[in-house]
Amino acid sequence: MKTVDLRALQDLETNLTRRNLRSEDLNGIREELARIPLHDVIHVVERQPSKRGAVLVRLLAPERAAAAFDALDPAHQAEIVEALGHEDVTGLFSALGAEDRVRMLDNMPPAIAERFLGNLDDESRAVTDLILGYEKGSVGRAMSPQVAAVGPDEEVRDVVEKLKANVDELETIYTVAVVGQDRTLCGVVGLRDLFKTQPGDRVGDVMRDFPSLQVDDEAEEAARRLLSSGELAFPVVDDGNRLVGIFTFDEAQDIVEHADSEDTARQGGSESLKQPYLATPVLKLVRSRIVWLLVLALSAILTVQVLGVFEGTLAQVTVLSLFIPLLTGTGGNTGNQAATTVTRALALHDVSKGDVFKVMWRELRVGATLGAVLGVLGLGIAWAVFGQEIGIIIGSTLFCVCAMSATVGGMMPILAKTVGADPAVFSNPFISTFCDATGLIIYFLIAKSVLGL
Repeated sequence: MKTVDLRALQDLETNLTRRNLRSEDLNGIREELARIPLHDVIHVVERQPSKRGAVLVRLLAPERAAAAFDALDPAHQAEIVEALGHEDVTGLFSALGAEDRVRMLDNMPPAIAERFLGNLDDESRAVTDLILGYEKGSVGRAMSPQVAAVGPDEEVRDVVEKLKANVDELETIYTVAVVGQDRTLCGVVGLRDLFKTQPGDRVGDVMRDFPSLQVDDEAEEAARRLLSSGELAFPVVDDGNRLVGIFTFDEAQDIVEHADSEDTARQGGSESLKQPYLATPVLKLVRSRIVWLLVLALSAILTVQVLGVFEGTLAQVTVLSLFIPLLTGTGGNTGNQAATTVTRALALHDVSKGDVFKVMWRELRVGATLGAVLGVLGLGIAWAVFGQEIGIIIGSTLFCVCAMSATVGGMMPILAKTVGADPAVFSNPFISTFCDATGLIIYFLIAKSVLGL
């Protein structure tokens, strides 16, 4: 395969920016794109703003344009479609798989989405409407209805010929569903099994039992289950065990990648971009962060209120103010560590909602151990510099804050899961604010008790 070095890609991007895609330069850019392997073309398009990316897609040959467009994130696809306008879009939209079309439509304004749906042929429109009818976040919304299905009485040679004849229309041929009357799922046969079997054998003799998914199962959970199984696809059935689609490995990868990106962003106090960073408009970057900043700013008022309540204590012993950043930072970090660990364990099904008390007890012991280590260090250093009483206050506070923060941090993701919220939303930003306020209360109560204020 031809390869293009990184310097060539950088030169192309530089030319795109400098030329501003003037009409006299389009032919030269088209020739440059034609020389670049497809994966490098995708890389270039991903790094461009939507309007420039739309022009690049238009400059590609039809087959390469469809392949490059299909590889983009759904939100990026939607912006490129809007930038292209109505022309040159129907072919790209129709070339997508039904589940990919639905993901792109979910990122478009309803009026524009309906317009593109109207341009589909009757068969594509019916398949797309079928998937749109399932609830967002369900397996039905992410599956492909273009599934290879054969009967148990069919001969292997006939099945192989059928797969060859329909290879371009099917989502995958590596996992073939075996169905009985009314498309009731009987089992699955793999392409390897067919090749290893005599041509005259019946499919029912070589099929095997296989896990399936319900069409209304939660998509992220199903995706993680598929990725951990080592299989290439799971058949999808309805309540009557009738085959309705296929859920593939690459679809599962996309879902898990999106979910992990969303969790990472929310743990950092922002929303997932859903498209490459350099292709994201500045205002969209602002919108992804501003809401969380406002929420956290309002939440921080609680910390200010706590400081106001204990203003007299600070006035009497001003040295206490020196340790506030240390204590709040330690509490927030301890809570975040616990929350991140438990959120990950929930995603991997290592823990469930019923394990909340086990998790709290475990994190209490972890936090207490961490607090004991940090508390002893804080006691010794503060005692040596500021005296015995301050050392006792700092050491005791570190122990209590770590134990409290770890317990709360471990509990909050499970609580979020119980009420149907995203565990990542309840994690780092809110836990930091809660632990800051609660840690200060613990700090000043211990200080007042030790100093007799």
